[in-house]
Amino acid sequence: MLTDITLGQYFPGDSLLHRLDPRTKILVTMLFFGSIFLADSYTSYCVLLGFTAVIIGVAAVPLRLVAKSVRPLWFLIILTAGIHIFSTPGTVVYSVGPLVVTLEGGKQAFFMAARLILLIIMASLLTLTTSPIMLTDGIEHLLGPFRRIGVPAHELAMMMTIALRFIPTLLEETDRIMKAQTARGADFASGGILKRVKNMVPLLVPLFISAFRRADELAVAMEARCYRGGENRTRMKELRLSWRDLGAFIAIFALVALMGGLRWSVS
Repeated sequence: MLTDITLGQYFPGDSLLHRLDPRTKILVTMLFFGSIFLADSYTSYCVLLGFTAVIIGVAAVPLRLVAKSVRPLWFLIILTAGIHIFSTPGTVVYSVGPLVVTLEGGKQAFFMAARLILLIIMASLLTLTTSPIMLTDGIEHLLGPFRRIGVPAHELAMMMTIALRFIPTLLEETDRIMKAQTARGADFASGGILKRVKNMVPLLVPLFISAFRRADELAVAMEARCYRGGENRTRMKELRLSWRDLGAFIAIFALVALMGGLRWSVS
């Protein structure tokens, strides 16, 4: 299941979404996240689900990758929905002892589950359609105005991109170590909580050693290539906005306006 996490992976392609400016994709994703929190009705979430389906189609990313991005977090989604089902007061639908299911709780559970799923899918689509280099350039450009107050834009962008890039690598390494330790007799599934935590030691120690080794190798490689940060650094391809980016902004602003209108009309 660890290898199913797609956050940080890049799927090469030439779709309309792949060709968008990385700054546009980052800002559109953030605005989409804001529109999710404006939704508070079934109609709003149906609109968001339809918009997400269109984005997936435009991205030309295999549906299996989109499904894989949600699969590892199903436990968190179900847990969040369950908490809202049993903790939201309202019209009682069913009760078992102290646990009471309400109509309002079911509605809130659906909203929270849909919200989490949409957040995960859109975050995964951002990394699936944007290469690490382009993502770094986009974040650096967006943080550029804050340089005047001492914010190291290039360094922050580089750190964030490296962290995203190494998520799949560390997950694959974790999966390999788990299989190797299981073959040697380690048990990660049975026993109580304390025993499971204790059994994680043979997994965490080699994982940390591997992570530090990879970090050291990356630092040596960057120094060998004379990397000195973003000062006076040039790019082979400069970022430029096009009509595609204008269309993306028009679409996302229309979505945000529609979400605000639906929320205002409902309230």
